[in-house]
Amino acid sequence: MLIGEVARRSGVSARMLRHYDALGLVRPTGRTTGGYREYSAEDVRRIFHVESLRSLGLSLKQIGRALEDPAFTPAALVSDLIRWTEDRLERERELLERLHAIDASAPAGWQDVLRVVELMQGLNSTSAARRQQTVLAGPDSGSAPAELLAGAVLTESDPNVAGALRWALARSGGDGMATLAAGVRSQDVAVRRRAVIAIAGMPEAPGTTAALADVLADPDATVRGHAALALGRRGVSAAVPALVRMVVEGLNDVDAAEVLGTLSQDPARADRILTALADELARPTADSASRIRITQALLELPGTTARDTLRRLAHDDDPAVALIASAFSGVLDDRSREAREGEDG
Repeated sequence: MLIGEVARRSGVSARMLRHYDALGLVRPTGRTTGGYREYSAEDVRRIFHVESLRSLGLSLKQIGRALEDPAFTPAALVSDLIRWTEDRLERERELLERLHAIDASAPAGWQDVLRVVELMQGLNSTSAARRQQTVLAGPDSGSAPAELLAGAVLTESDPNVAGALRWALARSGGDGMATLAAGVRSQDVAVRRRAVIAIAGMPEAPGTTAALADVLADPDATVRGHAALALGRRGVSAAVPALVRMVVEGLNDVDAAEVLGTLSQDPARADRILTALADELARPTADSASRIRITQALLELPGTTARDTLRRLAHDDDPAVALIASAFSGVLDDRSREAREGEDG
């Protein structure tokens, strides 16, 4: 076949075929009487071999070695190709993220683009001080892309920089929830913790409550705890079981007890919370420390029911529980008396 026919059948341009010939990669085995290149069936097969190896990312020099050197083994080269490809994909992924961040900022001109690029470069600095300075000295409220800030929150390990990022995200006026919601589903527990703390600190907006509720069953107690406290402060009843467990297990138990007290201002929830705490007190497996924390939590609950429970606990078999319950029962009695005197006055 002449070069034009080979080009049509193989999809390789005549110009590239001449280049292969010049390199000695695929040389036609014959010539016509007029001096034109004439390719045999074996030559065409070699062209397809070359194109197959090119599709894997091999250079023409590497392809020549692979086809000519019997001792040339693919294992090491393929490993190198995998590494180079992974590096290239990572660079392209980072480029795509930068482009998305710029697009999300809706730049009005190239100065806006340059400001966002400067922000990204600062956030990628190896210096925590520079990253924090970049956030605090960043664009005015509403100018920093929320998705960029949310992504930085998920990767930031320095607590001071992370706090600055959460502050900037909360005041950005944008919507970084898609990124944060993906963070709470991460396999990396550190990322989930950063995500839930950031969501908990954001203004109540569509998606935040749902994202927090989704992690109430998270296997990590810290993630569950942050979500439960945030939901409880927003008046979400679904947080009650997790808050009670926090009291029992001693994980931010003081904060959890305060939130349970606030939720108990609603009579419909007060009985449920008291019952949950009483059930934990009655568990045979409950140790002394847990029962003391539960007793302390009862002080936060309003109404006479908690006071009655404390009075019963004042006679508990555990001396420490009985002592604390007796003291707290007296505190609640004093509160009730002061409230009555205030009404009479």
